[in-house]
Amino acid sequence: MKILQKGFNYSQDGPGNRLVYHLQGCNFRCKWCSNPESMPMNNPKAKDYSVDEIVSEVQRSRMMFFDGGGVTFTGGECTLPADELIEVLRKLKAIGISTAIETNGSNPRLPEIAKLVDYLIVDFKHFDSESHKKWIGTGNAQVLKNLEQLIASGRELHIRIPLIKGVNDEADGFCEFFKNKNTDSIDVEILPYHEFGKDKWTTEYEITDGFVSDETVREFNKKLNDIGIKTIRT
Repeated sequence: MKILQKGFNYSQDGPGNRLVYHLQGCNFRCKWCSNPESMPMNNPKAKDYSVDEIVSEVQRSRMMFFDGGGVTFTGGECTLPADELIEVLRKLKAIGISTAIETNGSNPRLPEIAKLVDYLIVDFKHFDSESHKKWIGTGNAQVLKNLEQLIASGRELHIRIPLIKGVNDEADGFCEFFKNKNTDSIDVEILPYHEFGKDKWTTEYEITDGFVSDETVREFNKKLNDIGIKTIRT
């Protein structure tokens, strides 16, 4: 597994204090990405780790997993090396480590991977496939299929919507997706646009006016709440 960076973070990548592994490589090309350096599959700054090396490091770190913490795999897109991810998740579960992943939801094997994950975070970037392709580089059919299957399973699921002005700041399409689904076990976090990663782009940064107003965020929240979706802020 190619690890670009790693470190502890509290409550931002799952509950409690967690050791977070950022994997190199992503199949999406979100035009607002905060970590564009993680997109290519190869990066000289990324280091190869074996599954056993990761498990050993986690075992040495477990005293730091306070307040319900554990290990989170994120990206890039952490599900791309699916076989290795499944193996490491199985080994961590076997020794009682809480596991979490942050994923763009596009891997067909996500439902299989999710069975080994205690805290599952899935991005839901756009409800419309053509708009998804325009802003992210690929359609969203597999994302929608995975979300539908995960929601239907009744498992706990944390969905994140990055809210960008002029891209996906209309709630109605998201509400239409969630309508008539049993959403009792999910919560949705709205992430207003920011430019924390803008200076890291080596190519043109194409989002020129992505900031959303507080009123837009409140209205978006309200529309989700009105159809029974629990929204949270972290």
